[in-house]
Amino acid sequence: MIDQATIDRILNAAQIVDVVSEYVTLRRAGVNYKGLCPFHNEKTPSFVVSPAKGLCKCFSCGKGGNVVHFIMEHEQLSYYDALRFLAKKYHIEIHERELTDEEKQAQSLRESLFIVNHHAAEFFQNALHDTPEGVAVGMEYFRQRGFRDDIIRKFQLGYSPAARGAFAKEALQKGYKKEYLVKTGLCYEGNDGQLHDRFWGRVIFPVHTLSGKVVAFGGRVLKTDAKTAKYVNSPESEIYHKSNELYGIYLAKQAIMKQDCCFLVEGYTDVISMHQSGIENVVASSGTSLTTGQIQLIHRFTNNITVLYDGDSAGIKASLRGIDMLLKEGMNIKVVLLPDGDDPDSFARKHNSEEYQAYIKEHQIDFIRFKTNLLLQEADNDPIRKAALISDIVQSISVIPEAIKRSVYTKECSQLMQINENILVDEINKLKKKQAEKENHKANAGEAPGEQAAPAEEPRPAATAPPAEELNAQEKLIMQLIIRHGEKVICQLADDQGNETPITVAEYIANDLSRNEMAFHSPQHQTILDEVCQHIHESNFHAKRYFLSHPSPEISKLAADLSSDPYQLSKLYLKDQPDTPDEEQLYEETVHLMIDFKSFLIKDKLKHTLQMLQDPLLQKDERRFMEVMKQYKELNSLQSELAKHQGDRVILP
Repeated sequence: MIDQATIDRILNAAQIVDVVSEYVTLRRAGVNYKGLCPFHNEKTPSFVVSPAKGLCKCFSCGKGGNVVHFIMEHEQLSYYDALRFLAKKYHIEIHERELTDEEKQAQSLRESLFIVNHHAAEFFQNALHDTPEGVAVGMEYFRQRGFRDDIIRKFQLGYSPAARGAFAKEALQKGYKKEYLVKTGLCYEGNDGQLHDRFWGRVIFPVHTLSGKVVAFGGRVLKTDAKTAKYVNSPESEIYHKSNELYGIYLAKQAIMKQDCCFLVEGYTDVISMHQSGIENVVASSGTSLTTGQIQLIHRFTNNITVLYDGDSAGIKASLRGIDMLLKEGMNIKVVLLPDGDDPDSFARKHNSEEYQAYIKEHQIDFIRFKTNLLLQEADNDPIRKAALISDIVQSISVIPEAIKRSVYTKECSQLMQINENILVDEINKLKKKQAEKENHKANAGEAPGEQAAPAEEPRPAATAPPAEELNAQEKLIMQLIIRHGEKVICQLADDQGNETPITVAEYIANDLSRNEMAFHSPQHQTILDEVCQHIHESNFHAKRYFLSHPSPEISKLAADLSSDPYQLSKLYLKDQPDTPDEEQLYEETVHLMIDFKSFLIKDKLKHTLQMLQDPLLQKDERRFMEVMKQYKELNSLQSELAKHQGDRVILP
């Protein structure tokens, strides 16, 4: 872990305008800079960089933060990897805590395996480009597939010589350990104790991690032999878990973010051909069934995925269950059937990017509708098969986490299948109840649940949703106040002897919440408030500076978001009020924000308390009923008192 002193040095050295300008063309706009957002397509610049605040923000898509958050988002790095990235750029030495012996050993092994893979990738590329065998065999194959030289270089394609020990011999001569050659799966040990190449006589497709490291290889045989597997892939290792990798993700991530969509195909050449045609937001599952890890990898960049199927693919139905997993993760899925006889590779070789995109736009269909139509064709008026179809569709809808989306799909499927909507809702409720029971059983057994347990029943008429957005907005205003002015004194508290104690913004808020036995709805908000109060009396403590360099990436990102949002006063002041209000203004703002927040919480509590009083079971329990009635009266009294303070507020025109 990087120590806080080093983090501070990195943040002080890394000038946000310098860093962002390497990725975005910036033009001065007053005291700030402006450019086209690198995270989505736009024609009018809405990405603003503030050198004074050390923050950036797109006022269209909302992405931004400090310099570390920008690198995290743009390069898709972890918080600490982004810090290392910036430290290297500014020649800052990293000081990290001492690793344990076990951690050192594991880290050393992983680094060694990546080094061996990197060497292997270079060996295969050299064999393809610089040896007569590679040019005559491997390059000829890629030429026949229509791949250009720049695309071959871009994907680091290679060739493994036909001699079964060519790579092993070369690697051992250069000092690479036999143990690592075996652990990566590049070689295997024969009965004679000799090392043999796994990929001999094949063209090579390196698989890259999200950060661009070579983690595995796929090799395609060039001879037509029924006894020889067409593709051979690296086995699982300490660094490679196929369920967490997607072919092409490293080269696709920026395009996926900009297009806000990911195309999912099956094989290596599908990805490569689509890149060559100009479509870069594409990844492949490499012939394996989709896994949760792969889905979450895509979900980091977009909520939208379009699956491309061969026009005559026989495996469409078999792959439907994997796509149900995408629905379960809350993704928006569309499906495109390519013309008969075409796969994504061949179709890309026949069409340019504009033609390909136009075909997709014209022929893509929502997944649920696609699945319903597909299975309806199979049912063919057979009532038994249609009943099975309904169960299958209901299963898909039931895994969708958003209630509104489930409701829309239920209504649409009801119309497509000509079946009463209430019947579908009942079936969905049964499935969700079973899922909830299953998750509860896992939780009681001490297992980590696969997903958050869903509510047992799908509400018939749509119930009014809890006012979470309003609550979040109330809390956000208070958190903006804490981040920007938490350490500033707003009043003096006198004791019985007349001694005065200065009270800061954060202390006032914390005391007010504690006195009324309330807390923030967001755990992160509560953590920030607690930490401010803990450090408030330290010399030179500044809340904004402290949280922007916080060791928790979630906290630092939240602080950056709160700092970059335009400061919103609660209708107390005119728009041209200064960004740094004086003590009296801060006091008024803090008091009124807290009154609004408490009023909102009490209003919600009153509603639930009133519902309890109307419960026939509670009314039969006189003692409990009187306790709840007393609570209701106390809340009513407190609400009246707060309403009086709200009524005293002067709203300027």
